[in-house]
Amino acid sequence: MNKPKLEIKLAFITGLRDVVLNEVSQYPNLHIVRERREPLYGDFMYFDFVKDFGKLTTLRSVLRAYIIAQGSRYNPRYISNHKSILGGIVAMILEGQDSKFKTFKIFCAGADSPTIRSIAEYIKNTYKLTETEEADLKIHIIKTEKNWEIGAEITPRPLSFRDYRTKHMSGAMDPTIAYAVNSLCDLEHTSSYLNIFSGSATLLIEAGQCYPNLKQLVGFDNNKKIISLAYQNIKKAGLIRKIQLKEKDIFDEPDLGRFDVITSDLPFGMSISKNEDLEKLYRCFIEYSEDNLNRGGRFAVYTSKHEVLKKNIVKYKNTELTVSLLG
Repeated sequence: MNKPKLEIKLAFITGLRDVVLNEVSQYPNLHIVRERREPLYGDFMYFDFVKDFGKLTTLRSVLRAYIIAQGSRYNPRYISNHKSILGGIVAMILEGQDSKFKTFKIFCAGADSPTIRSIAEYIKNTYKLTETEEADLKIHIIKTEKNWEIGAEITPRPLSFRDYRTKHMSGAMDPTIAYAVNSLCDLEHTSSYLNIFSGSATLLIEAGQCYPNLKQLVGFDNNKKIISLAYQNIKKAGLIRKIQLKEKDIFDEPDLGRFDVITSDLPFGMSISKNEDLEKLYRCFIEYSEDNLNRGGRFAVYTSKHEVLKKNIVKYKNTELTVSLLG
């Protein structure tokens, strides 16, 4: 029996392709093989397998990372008769970090069939793992458009999971998107950063963790409860002395100084009920940013209403508009 050709598979949010490629470029031995959009599963990049795949756990623009093998014969029945193929992948993931993996689950159509149950028993008995619904080790046997794919996620939690998230906050920004927004702002060469409608403080925390050169990190929101929850995230991230949050309303034009970079996750920073209110908010946001952005500075906005933003921003002759569509 030939050994399977292993690959590294990275899952990411649609629109973040260039950000992901830029981040993985720091690993010179990681060579991309192909890209694929699976209708049921999302956007993926596939790379030649690397033995030191543990380094990939530091990627911040990626949702999940897997070790996989693809082939026309890797259907559930074949794997049940050649369990060591899947076992080899599991063993590599567990090596050196078996204390992190106590449970497993197999994601496959017909998960209750005798074929899949025999594979589950093999994993259970060979690697002393407990089968549960919410599992540390997530194994999959799936049908792609052309082949079967077997594999497993290399971490118990998605790479997009952040330990600093202390509580669930409705509408909180996905950390990989926050990383992507910040990556557009040339933060390596700036010192001051303002986040308007700071919400969960995800943009601020990602900036503080990734760019230690930033000397001033300030955010404001008009919701005291949200600010209190955000401070818990900031404290957990170890940035309580570096990030400042203010309870301010943008319509009051708070005087916080001028900044090299201004970011915002719109329109979730405040309640929007009518399109007219959204227009007013965007207009006020742009005017405020225009007044408080240093010359040559950048502002980056994440919003699904980019046409409203563009319509308002073109009115300002001192602002150069560059649109990067992340999604």
